[in-house]
Amino acid sequence: MRIDETLLNEAKAYAARNGRSLNSVMEDALRQLLNRSTEVAERPRVELITSGSRLKPGIELTPEFIYDLIEQNDIERYLKVQADAAQ
Repeated sequence: MRIDETLLNEAKAYAARNGRSLNSVMEDALRQLLNRSTEVAERPRVELITSGSRLKPGIELTPEFIYDLIEQNDIERYLKVQADAAQ
């Protein structure tokens, strides 16, 4: 087995800091990797609910466009709060 020297040095330092052998650190890391891939494979698929709405042709979700939408939403919310407060 060949291991990147930097990674190996980090693993050795980790083992030393935690009073463990390099072998036990490597076994735990491999065990965690294998368990994680099994857990991911066993997760149920999640279906996302979408509204089915689409952007109009020619509209791009640029940061500027999104900022303008948020600003417009903030203005509308402010006006609604002001109207409610006046009643």
